[in-house]
Amino acid sequence: MVFFPRKMSERNALAALATGRHAPNAYDVLAFVLIIGLIAVIAHGVGEMHAPLNVLAQTPITLDPSRLPEYGLRTTLRMFAAMLASLLFTFTVATLAAKNKRAELVIVPALDILQSVPVLGFLTFTVAFFMRLFPGSQLGAECASIFAIFTAQAWNMAFSFYQSLRTVPQDLDEVSRGFRFSAWQRFWRLEAPFAAPGLIWNMMMSMSGSWFFVVASEAITVGDTTVELPGIGSYLAHAIDHKNFVAVAWAVLAMAVLIGLYDQLLFRPIVAWADKFRFEQTAGKSQPHSWMYELMRRTRVLKRLYQPIEWLSQRMMAVRLPSIAPATRSQAAPRRPILGDRLWLAIVILAALGGGWLAVNYMRQSLDWSDVGHALAAGLATLVRVVVLIALASVIWVPIGVWIGLRPNVAQRVQPLAQFLAAFPANVLFPVAVVAIVATHANPNIWLSPLMVLGTQWYILFNVIAGASAFPGDLREVAMVYRLRSWTWWRKVILPGVFPYYVTGALTASGGSWNASIVAELANWGDTRVEAFGLGSYIARATQAGNYPRVVLGIAVMSLFVTLLNRVLWRRLYVFAERRLRLA
Repeated sequence: MVFFPRKMSERNALAALATGRHAPNAYDVLAFVLIIGLIAVIAHGVGEMHAPLNVLAQTPITLDPSRLPEYGLRTTLRMFAAMLASLLFTFTVATLAAKNKRAELVIVPALDILQSVPVLGFLTFTVAFFMRLFPGSQLGAECASIFAIFTAQAWNMAFSFYQSLRTVPQDLDEVSRGFRFSAWQRFWRLEAPFAAPGLIWNMMMSMSGSWFFVVASEAITVGDTTVELPGIGSYLAHAIDHKNFVAVAWAVLAMAVLIGLYDQLLFRPIVAWADKFRFEQTAGKSQPHSWMYELMRRTRVLKRLYQPIEWLSQRMMAVRLPSIAPATRSQAAPRRPILGDRLWLAIVILAALGGGWLAVNYMRQSLDWSDVGHALAAGLATLVRVVVLIALASVIWVPIGVWIGLRPNVAQRVQPLAQFLAAFPANVLFPVAVVAIVATHANPNIWLSPLMVLGTQWYILFNVIAGASAFPGDLREVAMVYRLRSWTWWRKVILPGVFPYYVTGALTASGGSWNASIVAELANWGDTRVEAFGLGSYIARATQAGNYPRVVLGIAVMSLFVTLLNRVLWRRLYVFAERRLRLA
């Protein structure tokens, strides 16, 4: 698991022996065609993002299916721009939280709160900022939309990377220290490779999960401000408003095509490449495959063009930068708090109290205690829904995820289907839910609840698949030698092995369900609206009315409930997984 660079001369010699010649081959031609086509498509989409803002009014969203390729391109570019920002956020913020105890004291609670803040909550306060930042240009609205998608992706990836960095096997860490790796070298040669399989699965989940909020991020309505960006989300919003089932079907088909394309061209090659980072001490029986990955491996000219970049990356990983944190591991014996730690804790508490006082002072100008009581009661109703739904999703998807993850061939086939199901927006099911509830006079407080977990249950499945896929083959073989079967095998072998991954998935699914309550507890189909009592519908109504004090109150109550749930349950499970169930 500790990786060392091969000398350039040896690598070049091996490449020369393997190929026998240096002339371009058919794989080079196909690869160049794909790359040039991709560059042209991206350049076209980026150019459209810089168009004047008045172009949006001149070319309104249409339900013509021939416009879906253009809309799909714009939506995909926004999602990948948000993904790049999420990766940068993950590698910096999650690493800092895992390496520095003082930073962890601030970052982990902040992530708990931020993942509970609904996308509409971010849009309420960011649309005006970005529009003023790029006046007269679509780029302001594009940035607001990208930021909203970022908030649907970043927290899951950050928690996954944080959990992986905290559970690096002790023996591998000791080997890296025996080689006197600096913190920078240890990160790139040990910790990042060890975290790669779980992070990649969570990238796919974040990419798919962000489709759930594409409608809110492209068809933006905050008070009197309405912006509709060209994209599948806006197309779907128009289809729902006009009760056009055919247009809804076209939108779902376009989503399926896009998911299949970026799965084949990007995610499946990355999964095949990252398989070499699995923590194994015995040879794996089967490996994931990708035609795109094999195509790139068999090119000749393209690999030679990539060699300078590879050489530069190896040199950068060899740099010995000083550590940003003490070298002791987080599992070491606790030390007595010193004055600096106490001072930092005092600063954090004072900052939290100051922020809370500003929020309270803002809300008290137009709200009273009855509003607070109503919001708390709504929060309790949503809390019950979240707890019940996460428990049911865990019972269903943990066994299925283990079964898939232990079979790479099955995981390879299930991967695109799981991504599509995770990307399937609950908005598409609103017509069915609304019509069925109105026709049967069913209780919306019960039957709207499943819409909350439709887009977030997949966090559990994807993380369990990632945990089972990364489960060491030698431990599986030991279990077979000792003939551990049935419940003993689940209790002693696989559940402890996937538990850290499950906690990450369940934690993110819980936060995502709170977020999804914004669109699930207030469903509409044209002029017909069905509402369930809960905090999500409370925030949605306040956002549509432009009632900012109630929006702030709803977000504050939601953050309070999510933080308490995380502190009481999920954080304790994190600590248990870190101390008792890490591979050592």
